[in-house]
Amino acid sequence: MEDKLERAVPVTAYVDPSCPFAWITSRWLVEVARMRPVDLRFEVMSLAVINENRELEPWYREFNDRAWGPARVCTAVSAEHGPTALASLYEALGRRIHTEGDKDFDAVVPAALAEASLPADLAGVARRSDVDARMRASTARAQRLVGEDLGTPTVVVDGVAFFGPVLSSIPRGEEALRVFEGARLLAACGAFSELKRVRADSLSFA
Repeated sequence: MEDKLERAVPVTAYVDPSCPFAWITSRWLVEVARMRPVDLRFEVMSLAVINENRELEPWYREFNDRAWGPARVCTAVSAEHGPTALASLYEALGRRIHTEGDKDFDAVVPAALAEASLPADLAGVARRSDVDARMRASTARAQRLVGEDLGTPTVVVDGVAFFGPVLSSIPRGEEALRVFEGARLLAACGAFSELKRVRADSLSFA
């Protein structure tokens, strides 16, 4: 008798395209999906929305104020073109912003849209607020799953949500699978709340 095919694990990652930690976590999940059946999708969780009314260090306030644009474009793409288009755009944005270090969003957004074969006029959404209600709704949905004090990356595996994992580099190969199974196991424990240590390494997007 043939073995039954392994069930694809449903995974949703709530991300902000400007967030380097969300980018690393997302690439880890892509690596996992390359090696085992995972039904991976992305949704927007906006740092600009989360931190809108918070007192922040000046540098972090500037970061959050700039983060509105890419997140708005991702929100519009998700609404108008669906999750597959969002995944393509997010990959194109993240590679430019984080891996290549290009923080010129006025140039990055149109280039990423072109790479993802999406309409060029969507770049204008970055400066419009008409998608903000939808972006606030997706952000609130993620916060309801993990708590208002937490942010992106938020990951949902088999219907169980958790913040993180926050990683300084992208686990690859068997290590990626071990991290996934470990996170999945901890998340499934209803008593589990937090596991954390000081981050010593600089971020690596390789």
